[in-house]
Amino acid sequence: MAARRISSLLSRSLSVSSAFSLSLGKNFNRGKSIHRFSTAAAAAVEELITPTVQINYTQLLINGQFVDAASGKTFPTFDPRTGEVIANVAEGDAEDINRAVSAARKAFDEGPWPRMSPYERSRILLRFADLAEKHNDELAALETWNNGKPYEQAAKAELPLFVRLFRYYAGWADKIHGLTVQADGPHHVQILHEPIGVAGQIIPWNFPLMMFAWKVGPALACGNTIVLKTAEQTPLTALFAAKLFHEAGLPPGILNIVSGYGPTAGAALASHMDVDKIAFTGSTDTGKIVQELASKSNLKPVTLELGGKSPFIVCEDADIDQAVELAHFALFFNQGQCCCAGSRTFVHESVYDEFIEKAKARALSRTVGDPFKKGIEQGPQIDPEQFAKVLRYIRSGIESNATLECGGGRIGSKGYFVQPTVFSNVQDDMLIAKDEIFGPVQSILKYKDLDEVIRRANSTRYGLAAGVFTKNINTANTLTRALRVGTVWVNCFDVFDAAIPFGGYKMSGVGREKGIYSLNNYLQVKAVITPLKNPAWL
Repeated sequence: MAARRISSLLSRSLSVSSAFSLSLGKNFNRGKSIHRFSTAAAAAVEELITPTVQINYTQLLINGQFVDAASGKTFPTFDPRTGEVIANVAEGDAEDINRAVSAARKAFDEGPWPRMSPYERSRILLRFADLAEKHNDELAALETWNNGKPYEQAAKAELPLFVRLFRYYAGWADKIHGLTVQADGPHHVQILHEPIGVAGQIIPWNFPLMMFAWKVGPALACGNTIVLKTAEQTPLTALFAAKLFHEAGLPPGILNIVSGYGPTAGAALASHMDVDKIAFTGSTDTGKIVQELASKSNLKPVTLELGGKSPFIVCEDADIDQAVELAHFALFFNQGQCCCAGSRTFVHESVYDEFIEKAKARALSRTVGDPFKKGIEQGPQIDPEQFAKVLRYIRSGIESNATLECGGGRIGSKGYFVQPTVFSNVQDDMLIAKDEIFGPVQSILKYKDLDEVIRRANSTRYGLAAGVFTKNINTANTLTRALRVGTVWVNCFDVFDAAIPFGGYKMSGVGREKGIYSLNNYLQVKAVITPLKNPAWL
């Protein structure tokens, strides 16, 4: 298996090439339906040999030192496979945010990082990427232990992209150039791009390391300092990564990590007067709160990467076997805990019944179990709250008379495992078709023609992403122009690359992450005008 991607039979057949196009299953051409999430099947999966990983970093990181919270409080972080406590982590609150922001402010105003040559900043980012690559297996094991995602996914897809992202931003560090502008009068005009200052960053629990890279990489490349709040569910990998950053030579105070809860640490960071910019990834409802807190303090700019209810449109000309597999991946990847999940599967009426039968069979064959075992496609949901939320939405689907094709319950009595669930005969006004479930629940809707599916696909407050599956280039072009979303995947899904921007329309967010567009989030633009004494030389 390649070090930089997991290639599936489906992705090969569709010529999908991506650093983050994950395995879509090893039984693409199977002709039978087997309940591989059953106990017998799970027991047959071979154990992975995983590295021994120790929990060495559970304190806050402030000004280059690991320290206890000012209150002395800690909170438990859990293993979602079992619900057991992994470690107790320092619980930061407003006082700790103040300490971290003070360190970041001083490091920006007086420290070396913004004044360091961009080339030297690039070298530190590259050294960090090398260290992260060296510790690939430990970081992946820690991510799986704390988050529940399959270890193979973390180790062979997410960690290589994590490293690639930092190398990408290292490459940008010494290429952030200003401009000269030809003015109408006798003046020399320079446009400078300068770091914005202290960046407050709040990351989610579904992709802890990936979101760390999306936020920290561009901010550091541009010369900023950072206070980052981890998700309370998954604080461990960010602390490990921050330790590696200091081994790479990052000066103290540049990257500060505070673990804690949203209403305390998160709110204090968003509203802090000495924070110059906020970047948040999470739910739309929480994003509104973050934006309001930021605007009420010092009008700091805010970038938001929020929720989604992405349509996945299967056209009448589609190869049904391939479409089923891709739609399955689009929804069930990462336990369905993905903001851009293809969670509204629109299927043309001419192929609807065939699609339903094959989608059901594929869900029944999905391997669910301990994410440290080989061949496991789906681990547990992140925590009991999310687990209960998913089950509530499943009950809602049943009560609203959608047809439950398979799944619908929990697996086992320990941990937060949910059966891969498929609903057919889903209507647009049902909660399972409107709300972001964030779990392994596929809702399949029927449509008649392009005009109808465009209208229905756009009839949502979200606009993060969409998938289109068709052989017709005219159909693809029509849909990609008409869909009001930030990303459209045509005959592929969840293709992420360091250079491809990501973000949403409407209530799916503000701004873009990754690629050149992310640099704009962390730069100020300054115009400098000086007179020319001899305008004849203009």
